[in-house]
Amino acid sequence: MVITDGARNSTLALWIVTEGDRENGVTIAPVPGYETFMQKAIALSQQQSFCLTAIIQDISAMNYQSKLEQIERLKAWLDGFRPLERDILTELKQRYDVRFTYNSNAIEGNTLTQSETELVLSKGITIGGKTLNEHLEVIGHKEAIDYIEALAQGDTTITAWEIKQIHNLILRKINPDEAGSYRSLDVMAAGTNYRYPAHYLVPQLMTDFVDWLNGAVSELHPVNYATLAHYRFVSIHPFRDGNGRTGRLLMNLLLIRAGYPIVVIDNQVRNEYINALAYGQQNGDDLKPLLELVEDAVLRALVEVLQLVATAASSSGKGEAFYGEMVKFLEERE
Repeated sequence: MVITDGARNSTLALWIVTEGDRENGVTIAPVPGYETFMQKAIALSQQQSFCLTAIIQDISAMNYQSKLEQIERLKAWLDGFRPLERDILTELKQRYDVRFTYNSNAIEGNTLTQSETELVLSKGITIGGKTLNEHLEVIGHKEAIDYIEALAQGDTTITAWEIKQIHNLILRKINPDEAGSYRSLDVMAAGTNYRYPAHYLVPQLMTDFVDWLNGAVSELHPVNYATLAHYRFVSIHPFRDGNGRTGRLLMNLLLIRAGYPIVVIDNQVRNEYINALAYGQQNGDDLKPLLELVEDAVLRALVEVLQLVATAASSSGKGEAFYGEMVKFLEERE
């Protein structure tokens, strides 16, 4: 990053002084801002051990033992930068369209790599040696991301129709006969003895699920709510195929509406994720392993977004709480 002389000579802190403070002769310390933070970060970046991501993680964990408390702290910092500027939103959109699509499809067996997924989305390139369906899964998932992001911006009540539409976007290019339609036969969870509800119960179970979905939103922490919604949905398994991808998209729809960034379940933790779902289904809906996995993913997403936002030039004048704590921490390392 290049810092101009004008930037070096600009005010290095945001001053918050009220008229009452001036009248009372109170001296208010400056609140460090973007320029101060960047100066210190650039200076420390010369050290081989410097890692901004790790520092944000360390500070968010200070004095907070539970992951939900850390999540709340990180989100409060992120909220201090809102509304996010267009350049930041564009970069995040490009990153997560690819990453979310790659990992969600890979969990279900798609063999396209992340770089190949990016080529399919950005260039429309066909990858040699890969099936047509794998390419269509990428395109369909990206369209479903666009759909949930549009839904998240409004106040549309989530009904069975919206959930079916998510599923339809995922599968309509691959299996149009089943896209957006509930399954018509009974199925079992692969590799386990867990039997999903009978197919003739699915319509009523989905009606009950939607009623719960729209009633529990104010009762639970947003991360717990989104995780539980994902678990309840995939445990109904309303469609013959595409339930996992639909469930992860639904989870993210709920998180985005609550002000969180897109959260990706990494394909590298595929076994842990599947085992966590199975554990809940086989142990009286005990969701501790699944909650921990999702909380870790939320923490990673918040840290990554904060790193991008905090170092963007367009964030100057925002994020006072974040910059204040970061500068204090960085000064202790000088």
